[in-house]
Formats: sequence, C-alpha cells, structure tokens
Amino acid sequence: MAKSTAAFRCTECGWQAAKWVGRCGECQAWGTVEEAAVPRLVRAGIRAAGYGGTGSARLGGGPVSTAAMPIGQVDAAHAAARPTGLDELDRVLGGGLVPGAVLLLAGEPGVGKSTLLLEAGALVATSGPVLYITGEESAAQVRLRADRIGAVHERLYLAAETDLEAIITHVSAVEPRLLIIDSVQTIAAGEVDGVPGGVTQVREVAAALTAVAKDKAMSTILVGHVTKDGSVAGPRTLEHLVDVVLHFEGDRHSRLRMVRAVKNRYGPTDEVGCFDLGEYGLIGLADPSGLFLSRHSEPVPGTCVTVTLEGRRPLLAEVQALVGHSVLEQPRRVTSGLDASRIGMVLAVLQRRADVKVGKSDVYVATVGGVRLTEPSVDLAVALAIASSVANLSLPPGVIAVGEVGLAGEVRNVAGVPRRIAEAERMGFRQAIVPSGSTSGSSSGAGMEVIEVEDVRDAMRAAFRG
Repeated sequence: MAKSTAAFRCTECGWQAAKWVGRCGECQAWGTVEEAAVPRLVRAGIRAAGYGGTGSARLGGGPVSTAAMPIGQVDAAHAAARPTGLDELDRVLGGGLVPGAVLLLAGEPGVGKSTLLLEAGALVATSGPVLYITGEESAAQVRLRADRIGAVHERLYLAAETDLEAIITHVSAVEPRLLIIDSVQTIAAGEVDGVPGGVTQVREVAAALTAVAKDKAMSTILVGHVTKDGSVAGPRTLEHLVDVVLHFEGDRHSRLRMVRAVKNRYGPTDEVGCFDLGEYGLIGLADPSGLFLSRHSEPVPGTCVTVTLEGRRPLLAEVQALVGHSVLEQPRRVTSGLDASRIGMVLAVLQRRADVKVGKSDVYVATVGGVRLTEPSVDLAVALAIASSVANLSLPPGVIAVGEVGLAGEVRNVAGVPRRIAEAERMGFRQAIVPSGSTSGSSSGAGMEVIEVEDVRDAMRAAFRG
C-alpha cells in the first residue's frame, strides 16, 4: 500500500523540502515552493526475490499500454519529420514537424512569432487541417494579418479561446494535423487554482496539451512569453515537458529575424534559421551574409569584415569603429551589437601589447545591419577596426579577419576556420587573416590568400602592409 505525507516542492525545478520555505534551496527562486503530496511506500519487511532482503518495499504491478519489444522491431516511420514548407524553419527543426511533438516558441513581444506561425500553419494546411487557437487577439484581428501576409487557406481553422476544455473540444471536432496555441500564458484550466499565466496554470495547461498531442499524434506549437533577461516565462518544468524549445529573436529596428533551437529531441541544436521581416510577412533568407555588409565606393578607416558562425552557418559581418579625442574626464565606450566587456578587453590589449593609444579617446564600436555578434572569433576584427580608426588607415579591400584575442596579445584559434574562409571566398573576398595553425591539413581556394598570425602586432602588420 502507499500513503501520502505532506511535503513541499518547488514548481520551478522540483526541489523538495519537509517544511515550507520562501526561497528554493536549489534554483534560488522566491515564492515557488508549494505544498504537494509525496507518496511514501510502507515497508512490509518481506524479502522480494532478487530485490534485496528484509525491509525492501513491496511494489504491485499495473496494466501496460503496449508490450515491450526489441528496439529493432519498433516502427520508426511514425516519428518521421514532415516539412512545414518554410525551409529556414525546417532547417532548425531538423527536417520538419514530428507527429506528436510539442514545440515551445519563445520571443519578445512584436518580434513576429504570430506571423511566423500563421505562415507555417497556412503551408501545413495544404496537406492536412490546422487549428490555430488565439488567446491574445480576436479572430478578426488574426484574419486581417492573414490577409496581409497571404496566409489564408480553407483548411486553416481559427478559434479565439482561453479555456482549456473548449480547446480540447475544438481539437476533437477538427482533428488537426497541427495545433498552434498563441499563447500558452493566456490559457486557463477551470479546475486548477491560479490566474492564467501563473506557475500552476501554465504547468497544468502545458501538461494537458502535451498529453493530447501524444495521444492523437498531433504536432503542437505553444507560443511562450519571455522575461526581461530573455528566458522563457513560467515554470522551468515547461521546458522539460516539451520536445523542442525555439527562440525567435531580432532587433525591433532591424528586419532580420533568427530562429534558434535551444532544445531539440529530433534534430540539431546548432542550426539557425534566418528571415527577413517585411510588410507582407517573413521571407526565408538562404544567404543572409549580404545584410551585414555596408557598401563603400572607397575603403573607409575603422572598418573590418569578419566571418561568424551562427550554428553551422557562416555569416559575413562588418565591424565598424570610430575613435576620437575625448573632452570628458572619463572617455566614452559605446558598443552596439557587441559585448561591451569583450570590447573593453580588446582595448586594454591594444593599449598594452600593441601600443595603440586609446586611453583618452572616445571609442564607438558597432556592427552593420543590426546583427549581434557574441562569438570570441570577432575579437581580431574589432582590434583591427579600432587600430584602423586610430591610425586613420583603411584596410585593403577584400580582407577578412577571424580570431580570438587573448590578454597576452596572442591570436587564438577558433572553430570552423576553413568553413569561414570558404564562405568569404564565395562572397568575393581574397585575403584572410587567421590564427596560426588554423588551416593546417586543409586547403583553401586558389583565389584566397590566407595569412596566419601569432599575435595582434603580426595581424596589424599583415593588414596594413599595403
């Protein structure tokens, strides 16, 4: 037999305690510890054959849904991915939507989550019914957006609901191939305490929708809100319940949008999908490198092109720097699209290891096209752009720089250098400054000159030798 004893459990991470506390001892979250019923087995003191001696627990068996079988006899065809029709989204998902899979798509307000899913729903509807549940807008508002982006299809069903039981009724009536919930924070279960969007409600709603998706082999996409720091709002268990977690991101002042997979049980987590957000919806960008390069009729001091890896995809991006005399006691250090702490480190290395005088100057460093570069491989391009602005000398056209800069002034190797060089050559660049030893054992194209450097001083001499 089993009894229950009162205990307390964190709704975020599952940490348990014997008494209530205001702060979780595991994830350090406040106000997430709630009372729960924890089963406790009564020790019968009976020796179970092969499972220990006196004092072991006696467990009773129960019915099984399907008999266990050798793994080689399991039919894997039911888990085959079905393309959505959006190539960039399919790239991130690993081929498409898996029947019965539950996806969580998170992103900031206004980034284009609803537009992306509405377009995907209309494309999937060509091969089966799709049910789109909107809890934040009216059906008429969604219809206006669908008309604008051309996402109207006769098998794309739309309903404005916030009650979980009503949604399950719609699912039974439509029997969709794909269910879209926009958003999970607006749905409420009537028998569960708490307000919509609360920890308890979000957890129960997500668990119920996941059970329905698995039972009906129906792909389900849940739209989730994000917090100020960019993480998914709601309980942490929400990310554990779903099969795929996608982040849809982009600067609201830029047209570029990116989809990243944070968790994916059916595909890679190092792929990135790129979209161009315009007046008439999202357009997939199979080759987005040109968006991050400026066009100059003549070389301009303070600019340098690098190649960053977004997942497996190499992207060319331009770094711009402007260094000028400061009239303030504490010079300005302004960055856009780059990590301010790494820029400060590069400035210190240039000052100490390469005799580039920037201590009393205002320094402005930015990227082109609104792209955000977080890879350490952009350090060398930042250093050359700053040195170019200080010396008022422009880099020769057709030059790229890739490498991580260390505090000793050395240029460290980074991953995927041959792939980056090949992408730069494809885009018309003819000279690459890379860390020493990064191209050993591989061959670059005949039209690309590769210069390997040991430290920042070598990189500066190679860049300004002309």
